[in-house]
Amino acid sequence: MNADKPILLIIDDDPVIRDSLQFVLEEQFAIWTGESRNDVKELLIRLPHAPDAALLDLGLPPDEHSPEQGFALIGDLLAVAPSIKILVLSGQDDRKNVKHALALGAFDFVAKPCDIELLKSRLSHSLFIRDAEYSLQQETAARDDGFIGDSLAMKNLRAQIEQFRDTPFPVLVEGPSGSGKELVGRALHEDTSRAGQPYLVINCAAMSSQLIEAQLFGHAKGAFTGANAARAGFFEEAEKGTLCLDEVGELPLELQAKLLRVLENGEFYRIGETQVRRSSARIIALTNRDLRTEVANGGFREDLYHRLSVFRIQVPPVAERGDDRLLMLDHFNRFYSSQLNVPSFELRPEALKAWRAYTFPGNVRELKNIVVRLAMRLRGGFATLEDLTHEFDIEQELSVTPNGNWTSTTPPSQVTTADSTPQPATTTPSDIDPNALAAYNQLKQSSDFKLDDALRYWEKLFITAALKEAGGNLSKASRMLGVNRTTLYSRMQKYPELQPNPD
Repeated sequence: MNADKPILLIIDDDPVIRDSLQFVLEEQFAIWTGESRNDVKELLIRLPHAPDAALLDLGLPPDEHSPEQGFALIGDLLAVAPSIKILVLSGQDDRKNVKHALALGAFDFVAKPCDIELLKSRLSHSLFIRDAEYSLQQETAARDDGFIGDSLAMKNLRAQIEQFRDTPFPVLVEGPSGSGKELVGRALHEDTSRAGQPYLVINCAAMSSQLIEAQLFGHAKGAFTGANAARAGFFEEAEKGTLCLDEVGELPLELQAKLLRVLENGEFYRIGETQVRRSSARIIALTNRDLRTEVANGGFREDLYHRLSVFRIQVPPVAERGDDRLLMLDHFNRFYSSQLNVPSFELRPEALKAWRAYTFPGNVRELKNIVVRLAMRLRGGFATLEDLTHEFDIEQELSVTPNGNWTSTTPPSQVTTADSTPQPATTTPSDIDPNALAAYNQLKQSSDFKLDDALRYWEKLFITAALKEAGGNLSKASRMLGVNRTTLYSRMQKYPELQPNPD
């Protein structure tokens, strides 16, 4: 197999499709094939390096009529190879599932039966974009912290990074997939006393326990089958630098105990050796799991959790970053349009409102992928509301917040199975008053809607926010809310959990 060719995974339960695609693509790619999620997880251990691209059919064993295995595999692939470009092989009746796959991090889709020239073009484009994104990451890392946005959530994130940047203690970075935890890990290493030392990342997901252990601690010659020479592990190679444990929540329990020992006294053994070795590498752990819940369920050691979480940083999802999503739109629009050598596109007013309302459940990764697809398709034109409807994962209802901004209120829609019939797409007429439309949608969602409950919800929300901003001071909070102190105190009595502090 040619090591110079990019690695392409072809994942489909139909051997005829796998063989046909391999036949037409093997000149350009080093092909690895699998028919199930388990097949691919085993393949990932044997690959010479992380895969560059994947063609994925969502309907995989054990239930080929359900997309769930395909959805889960998208997460597996991105955990091991964050820069991989996944193209979904889609049937004509699979629109909703394709949209959900794109939100999970898939890059694009190709309809079945495949037009081979179109497929080759999409694959070439995807690798071109991957290379451009790598260049952007390098330039951004050299220029600034890599974070786009000036919302309160992002200001708080930057402040936490600055506060914990040069401490020798472990930092636990938590956040949903696609939110930018890797950038936080890198930022905690740069501009510190360790910046000139190695920054190494090991992904704890989709690897065998033995392989992770060998990569972390190293091994002696002959320690296991295939160990033809002694090798230092990441703890040795990262000495005086930083070791980033990506997806640390996936670490097997037996390795958690060994990691704990290193954190406690800096000592470890290579596999197959009795010589004690030491490391002073700083540990940064990344996870998209709630490790406290994992501890409660017995999936993660409590003592290790407390060692790793000396300092904790929570990376906010895009949904909590307000109009930062407009700044990200502008930034990625200019970048990808430049790379594609086309003018930047623009959003029609109704599309702009929808963009501000959409919560981007796939976070920055989903947002970037939507931008690049629009840039490729529009080539400097205008994006309409219908364009975004085809891109967004969930048919969210839009409501209006008290300050006039649109927000998404509908929970994720039920994802259809691969053989179900999609409902006709609905669009929002641009001539309907958005305030009235929002109220209508709110009423339509619930058969037991009560206006008093809605008013209480918003009242409690604003009182809580004002008290937090005012540090619990009633006088300051009342001025922020535009009521007198007595009125605020009276309204707080309706909510037992809001305990006023004396001014």
